Amino acid sequence: MKKELIKLSSLGGISGFEYTISEDIQSLICDFCDETYVETSGNVIGIIRNGKENAKKVMIEAHIDGIGLMVKDIDEKGFISFVPIGGIDSGILPYTEVIVYGEKKLFGIIAAKSPAVLSDSEQDKKYPLSELVIDVGMSAEDVKKYVKIGDMISFASGAKKLSSKIFSGKYFDDRAGLITLLIALKKLKNTSLDFDIYILCATCEEVGLRGAKTGSYNIEPDCAVVVDVCHGKTPDSGNDSTFELGSGAVISKGPNIHPFLSTLAENVAKSEKIKYNIDVDGGDTGTDAWAVQVTKSSIPTLLLSIPLRYMHTTIETLSYTDLESIGSLIAAILKNLDLEELSCIYQL
Repeated sequence: MKKELIKLSSLGGISGFEYTISEDIQSLICDFCDETYVETSGNVIGIIRNGKENAKKVMIEAHIDGIGLMVKDIDEKGFISFVPIGGIDSGILPYTEVIVYGEKKLFGIIAAKSPAVLSDSEQDKKYPLSELVIDVGMSAEDVKKYVKIGDMISFASGAKKLSSKIFSGKYFDDRAGLITLLIALKKLKNTSLDFDIYILCATCEEVGLRGAKTGSYNIEPDCAVVVDVCHGKTPDSGNDSTFELGSGAVISKGPNIHPFLSTLAENVAKSEKIKYNIDVDGGDTGTDAWAVQVTKSSIPTLLLSIPLRYMHTTIETLSYTDLESIGSLIAAILKNLDLEELSCIYQL
């Protein structure tokens, strides 16, 4: 699945514009599914049926959107101003390559004063978003032929293989999560389960968990496994909720997570000798797991996370071995999942 990881990183499809990549996502999951479709929200959903009427449903989920920009205006010199979509630190933007998705794709650079001519007082300046513009090397007249206000802008960089295990690129948050689902489905091929599997490739996580809300409401699963990213350890990160790349799946525990599922995940990881860590989340995890858990009368939810360095940048970095660990863990969880036991946990 390494080629698929690199391909997913190359795509646009920022929050609100996922329709531009829905065919790519469908083509990735269709070989594993009996049925795939795209919701009005842009969610891509796949179904693997167990052949039994009125079968219970287990949902596995990752979000497919990424952070990006949107065209706000075009000035008289052809420079494009923009607004952010999702959580973006303006400090990462100067000199970054982008793609403006207008009538045709335009490559551009986020313009800023050259470091060589900065005054002493400007050396440590962090440009506010309002001072940054995109240079596509065209006159205003030519830019306006192809670009209109509201067009999508994504980062231009793709994924790179740093070593046999380490990859760096954009939008691994959370398209790497989709890769873990595909790894799990590959391991479950021809496995008979007591429930249907629903794969939710959710939209708009970065702007309010919207796809997870609508998708889980539509599917109404009996339980769900959500995959997202967490912070990978860096030299200056400390030990608080950061995890080494290559250390395996990160299993969350806390009020956002159903205790039956987190215990099952830990026990299965031990028995299958799958690398794992435990992360304690004292409240809302800030992931799609929150939206899924509070859908309708509540959906029992598990959150598994991928250690990721440099989150929400163009060089998000991960270990492919962690994707394999999570994919293996999801497959093992589904093989060992007893939905009757889960449904009885709160009954007296």
